[in-house]
Amino acid sequence: MRGDYRKRFLEETVFDPVFGRQMRFVIGPRQCGKTTMAREKLAEGKMPELYFNWDSAEVKRKYRREGSLIPKTRAAEKKWVCFDEIHKMPKWKNVLKGIFDTREDEYNFIVTGSARLDILRKAGDSLAGRYFVFRLSPFILAEMTQNRTEYLRPESNPLDFVHKNLPEKKGAQKHMESLIMHGGFPEPLFKGEERFSRMWNEEYFERIIREDMRDLSAVHYLEKAVDLAKILPGKVGAPLSVESLVRDLEINHRTVKRYLKHLGLNFLIFELCPYVNTVKARRLNKKMTKVYFYNYSVIQDEAARFENYIAVELKARVDLWNSGGAGKFDLYYIRNREKKETDFLITNNDRPYLLLEAKISGVPVESHHRYFSGALGGIPFVQLVKKKVDVREDAGRFFTAPASRFFG
Repeated sequence: MRGDYRKRFLEETVFDPVFGRQMRFVIGPRQCGKTTMAREKLAEGKMPELYFNWDSAEVKRKYRREGSLIPKTRAAEKKWVCFDEIHKMPKWKNVLKGIFDTREDEYNFIVTGSARLDILRKAGDSLAGRYFVFRLSPFILAEMTQNRTEYLRPESNPLDFVHKNLPEKKGAQKHMESLIMHGGFPEPLFKGEERFSRMWNEEYFERIIREDMRDLSAVHYLEKAVDLAKILPGKVGAPLSVESLVRDLEINHRTVKRYLKHLGLNFLIFELCPYVNTVKARRLNKKMTKVYFYNYSVIQDEAARFENYIAVELKARVDLWNSGGAGKFDLYYIRNREKKETDFLITNNDRPYLLLEAKISGVPVESHHRYFSGALGGIPFVQLVKKKVDVREDAGRFFTAPASRFFG
C-alpha cells in the first residue's frame, strides 16, 4: 500500500469474501476514487498489470486480437482483476459475461465506472446473478481521521449509535473545515489550495454536463442543462419547486424533471424526499424533494453548504450500511403542513431510526424537533453544529454536538 494512500471504508465490504464469486460493480461520482481504490487492491496482490482501462485503444485492440486480456493462472488463490470503463466497449455486457463465465474460477472481478455502468446494466440484463453493486462516495470525515470502521456501523438501538460517535477525535475539526472548503473529491481535497479547487470545480461541472449527460441521454439543449446546474446550488436546503425552475429556464415541466433525473444519474446531485407514513399526527407534505450536491464546495451560502456537507456524510453512511447488509436504510427529511422541518431522518426497514439537524451555531433544540421525535416513536435527535461547542444531552434523547465529533 502506498504511503500516501488513504483507505476507504467501502474496501472492507467490496473485497469481503462473503460476496463469493460475484463481480463487484463499483459506481459513484466521477473522480471520487473508484479507480484508485481498485488499483490499490491489485497492488496489494502484486498484480498491478491486471488493471485494464477499456477507454484505452490499446486495451481494445488487444482484446480484439487475442479474445482475452488476462493470462491463464494455476495459482491456489484467486487474483483480482479490474475492468475500468468497460461500458465504453460496444456490446460490453456480452464481452464481460464471456470473460467472467470462462475465467471466474481463476479471478475475482472488480468493474468500475460511472452512471452509465449503473444504468446500462439494467436494460435487458444478461449479467443477472453475476454481480453486486457498491456505491463509493467522496471522502467523508472518518476516512480523513482514519477512524475505525466499527464507529460507522449502525447499532440496533440508535441511542447506542449516537453515544459511540460522541467522543472527540484528534484533528477532526480541522479535517472537517478542509472538507467543507474543498469538498470530498480527492484531487482538490488533498491539494488544499483554494484557487485550484475553484478551477477544478468549474471544469468538473462542465465535463459532467457536456460529456456525461450528452453521452448518456437525449439531452438536446445542453445550455439549459448547464443553466439548471448553475441555478441549483442556490436551492440547496429548501424544498425544490419545479414550477420555479420552469419559469427561470423557460422550458416545460417535463423537461426540467428529466434534466434533474439525469443530473442525479450522473452523480452530480441527489434528492431527498419528505418522509411520509400513515401513522397518526404525521401530517407531512409529500410534494417537494430537496436537492443536494455530491460536490458541496460549489455552494456559496455557509449554512446551505454545511447542510449539504451533512447530507453527503449521512448518505455515505446509509450507502455503506446497505452495501454491507446491515439493513435497509434510507435518508429523508421531515416537513409538516406548518412548514416546520427537521433536516434529516434515517429509517431502517421503513422504521424511523434517527433525526438530525444541521446548525452553524449551538442554539437550543427547537420545539418542533421534539414534537417530531415523539411522533416518530421517541427516536433520538442530534443537532450537529459546525462550530466547536460542548456536547449537550437533554431528556435522554436530544443531543447537541459538534459535527466534527459525530462524524470524525
